[in-house]
Amino acid sequence: MPDIRHVGVIDIGKTNAKVAAVELETGREIGVRKQDNAVLASGPYPHYDIDGLWAFILDGLRDMHAAHHIDAISVTTHGASIVLLDDDGNLAAPVLDYEFTGPDALGPAYDSIRPAFAETGSPRLGMGLNVGAQLHWQFQTDPGLLARTACVLTYPQYWAYRLTGVQANEVTSLGCHTDLWCPESGTFSALVDRLGLKTKMAPVQPATQVLGTVTPELGATLGVPDDLPVVCGIHDSNASLYPHLLRRKPPFSVVSSGTWVIVLALGGASVDLDPARDTLMNVNALGDQVPSARFMGGREFDMVMSGRVSGATRKEIDEVLHRHVMLFPAVETRSGPFRGRQSCWTVEEATLSDGQRFAAVSFYLALMTAECLKMAGGRGKTIVEGPFSQNQLYLDMLASATGRPVVSSDGSSTGTSAGAAMLLAPALPDLGAGAGQAPRDPEVAPSFQPYAAAWQARVADFALL
Repeated sequence: MPDIRHVGVIDIGKTNAKVAAVELETGREIGVRKQDNAVLASGPYPHYDIDGLWAFILDGLRDMHAAHHIDAISVTTHGASIVLLDDDGNLAAPVLDYEFTGPDALGPAYDSIRPAFAETGSPRLGMGLNVGAQLHWQFQTDPGLLARTACVLTYPQYWAYRLTGVQANEVTSLGCHTDLWCPESGTFSALVDRLGLKTKMAPVQPATQVLGTVTPELGATLGVPDDLPVVCGIHDSNASLYPHLLRRKPPFSVVSSGTWVIVLALGGASVDLDPARDTLMNVNALGDQVPSARFMGGREFDMVMSGRVSGATRKEIDEVLHRHVMLFPAVETRSGPFRGRQSCWTVEEATLSDGQRFAAVSFYLALMTAECLKMAGGRGKTIVEGPFSQNQLYLDMLASATGRPVVSSDGSSTGTSAGAAMLLAPALPDLGAGAGQAPRDPEVAPSFQPYAAAWQARVADFALL
């Protein structure tokens, strides 16, 4: 493979889609295009705008190559999505939006065939968050779909297939609460056979495997060389983890923030994961099990702030701390460690200034993250990737709540693009003690600690619904 300096990264998040040019040596984004990730209501069920995304991807890659000369392409996407192809390699059905509640209607029937948590490390989730539940619902409501389905691909690998014509699956997406994968044995679960898909699953390839090069037709469209390599790709929270996985010694934890906040604990304390609290066993890019927990933190931030300006004065922060202005879970009730519980405030919400609201929700998100770290057995340093890495109130409260140093990543605003690009790195430089921003020390903000203790004492009394 020729020397690779710049990687074109396709980064499809639940809320936004992005095409970036990433400088491989530094992991820094040197060019980026973004758009909303639309969900279409037409057709048999809500689904992603695959044609719109593909047009956006082509335009983005063309622009990134013209401006920065990309040497390879990588892909990362959100989880809980699967693609069914027909004999011609086209979509056999639209790609279902995992927030569609249709699969819940067949919940009891699906529960009778899904493997146990002990086998898959995958908790039972609502809507289409279990890919197996999506597939079961699709096959039951469209009796001809199973026969039309020739091949099943995980979502990042679908986009790699569009680029190369090579079909593949990959473990980080299979291990993302799909019910389709057994992390301990590294094999498909019994559900694959029960759904009639045993012969239809594309081969499993490593995330770092170069699947092939862009097709000649696509190369001409994009203005790139025919030998431009395309790597298999990776699930987005595991993309955030990947550079740290290879360059840090456990114990440590990575917090990948975006629409979802995903906590991944490496070398942590031994814990019994509780599937009722949205804990799970993720699978990293090396195929190893990673205890994890999650909640929809980015979605919750947007719901609470409702477009208000982010930021708070020192006075507003002190008022929130000293008056114990607190938000309790769950803002997004369908997921996370307190799913099913309705959120509440310790004060009348309408009396809050925008700055007080921002401070309180930042503290809430940090304390929810600390709860997830505890459930996953997190120990050692905590590294925060993505948008929350730029929120100093969140970082200080997280350090205070956990009693451990917190490091915010530097470089791009999201760790997913950088991690996906680094799948093409032959070797990664040592992170060293000075990498990232200076650690947030648990003692740096002593006024945060009583607040954290009071919040944690209150949620400890919550009875899960």
